[in-house]
Amino acid sequence: MKVTKGVEFVGHFRKTDLSDRQLCTRCGGHLMTDRLPIGLTDVCAATIPSLAFKPGVHVNCVEAVLRMKDGLPTLKNLPPGIAGGMAGRAAATSAGLS
Repeated sequence: MKVTKGVEFVGHFRKTDLSDRQLCTRCGGHLMTDRLPIGLTDVCAATIPSLAFKPGVHVNCVEAVLRMKDGLPTLKNLPPGIAGGMAGRAAATSAGLS
């Protein structure tokens, strides 16, 4: 993933070695998150104006306070077959990246 405009306004936040969160330093908006151990980048759909985004599932809802009532499936975490799911988390933890 490469930012092509406004790169001077991209800030970074790394609480742990698991991810590098990137945000706009002008408005504070979340842009993307690099999942460092697995080489995956999560991009906020709202940052791509030309993307016709239609959600299909809610993930990482284990600590949700407000429940989504839109008829979409809700998962506590990512499915095990997707990098970063419980299997990915266990691998990161065993590698000392908790």
